[in-house]
Amino acid sequence: MRHRHGYRKLNRTSAHRAALLKNMSIALIEREKIETTVPKAKELRSFVEKLITTARRGDSNAHRAVFATLQCKESVKKLLNEIAPKYEDRNGGYTRITRTRTRRGDAAPMAFIELV
Repeated sequence: MRHRHGYRKLNRTSAHRAALLKNMSIALIEREKIETTVPKAKELRSFVEKLITTARRGDSNAHRAVFATLQCKESVKKLLNEIAPKYEDRNGGYTRITRTRTRRGDAAPMAFIELV
């Protein structure tokens, strides 16, 4: 049973899962809307919202913390200079998940995740 379990494993090792979330976060920050499976989108939501909350501080320590997680200069720059200031007066809820279709190959439920 997974009662009170904090995250989805997504059938991956911890290193693979961390790399997946990092790469999907970079894609979401660059494009502001991506399509993925519903469980990945739900897991990505909490990951990205924590990054945006950290980036809202805007100081050098926030910059270091976000860069340590993403390791992509362009994405960190866009997150700190463009995206985080938009959410300065918002208390969470920076992303929206919209279910779209069922993938034909494996019948996985798909969804768009986008920045609000």
